[in-house]
Amino acid sequence: MSTSSQFLSRRSFGKLAAGVAAAAAGTVSLGACSPGSGTASANAPLRIMAINHVWSQAIKRRLKRFEDRVGRRVSMTLLTADQLSNSYNVKLNASGTDVDVMMVRALQDQLLFGRNGWLTDLTDRVKGEAAYDWPDFQDAPREVSVTDGKVLSVPVVTERPALYYRKDLVEDLGGPPRTLDDLMEMSLELADRGRNFFGYVGRGQRNGAVSQWSSFLYSFGGDFVVDGKSGIGSPEAVAAYAYYGGLLKRTGPPGATNMSLEQAMPIFAQGKAAFYVDADAIYSNFLDPKISTVGRTVGFAPFPAGPAGARPHNIPSWSLGINRFSLLRDEAWEFVRWASGPEMVAELQAAGIPGARKSAWSDAKTLAAFPAELAETMRINAERGIGYDRPQVLQVGRSRDIVGRPLVAGILGEAVAPVARDANAEFDDFLVRDNRHRES
Repeated sequence: MSTSSQFLSRRSFGKLAAGVAAAAAGTVSLGACSPGSGTASANAPLRIMAINHVWSQAIKRRLKRFEDRVGRRVSMTLLTADQLSNSYNVKLNASGTDVDVMMVRALQDQLLFGRNGWLTDLTDRVKGEAAYDWPDFQDAPREVSVTDGKVLSVPVVTERPALYYRKDLVEDLGGPPRTLDDLMEMSLELADRGRNFFGYVGRGQRNGAVSQWSSFLYSFGGDFVVDGKSGIGSPEAVAAYAYYGGLLKRTGPPGATNMSLEQAMPIFAQGKAAFYVDADAIYSNFLDPKISTVGRTVGFAPFPAGPAGARPHNIPSWSLGINRFSLLRDEAWEFVRWASGPEMVAELQAAGIPGARKSAWSDAKTLAAFPAELAETMRINAERGIGYDRPQVLQVGRSRDIVGRPLVAGILGEAVAPVARDANAEFDDFLVRDNRHRES
């Protein structure tokens, strides 16, 4: 999921980018390095590095099945975000062979990793086995798995934005909002900020809010990049900035510009807001009576339609790749094929972990793990989904800082248009430099 607790931190990613720059300045280009050569011993384990996530925890409990299948021991290491980032930094810069399967974020890591020759090209493998059924993956996550015409990762966890709402409060208003205009109107009507109750709560922190704001941007008809140039100064983007900023400014909690997931989610969970848009993967937090007071009243609805319709993101939050320097690339592919195959995806989704295969989303048994209203919400948002929730660039963290500036201005009640014009010029300059780095 795209939550900060399960993503590599911006600080860690900066360290990784710095490591790449240092390597590029050396005498050997990583992109020119040969894949790992030699033969691993029969006793060598298949080494998997992954984020400590509900998906990887579930797979780890099932590893004995895979070991029996391939006759090789598996070592799976679950790390925090910082630990994973630092480990990739060290191992990949050194063309290390001591990691085989890598859990990566296609939207955050893949362009950089692919540019530096760190990921194995999986195109022939995913497309060459009919039983694996590559077309069964949802269109948006499948497309994000491709860089420069090569399949460099396979999606295993997906997420979309859900509109969380209070059923008890909207019953007399005709149900949850179906449009963004409805969301604004209902939020204004239900807010009672003098009594510490808010119409809408959501992420407002400059960098962290960008991924959730993306669905508002798309639904207003905008995009981050249009024809290779910045799109954040377009009328559509400015309207999306003004809408989202106004929604939080007029109906949200104080201090919204400091709020990412960890700060916004508890406000809704404690019954202090009527509406909240964030990742559907966090839904269980609102059903847990230990941390939530809204378990009996929370509802789930598809992302509301804007002027361009309802266009939420549908992203692969975590994917599997294979280290190009691994000595066990065939065995690593066997693991990827097993862990992301139709049977395992259906099994894990039936346990409440949203996967990326169409077959799982059309299977009533796999959807039964989710509340019925949420399952339908996820299905609809997946069908409408855009495959990215942030600029598709090498320096993702820096791009989000630029894109997030007008968001903060809107929440603070400042004029959005001039800030957006300035950010647009900065982002245009950034894209020129980023493209040069990508081509070098």
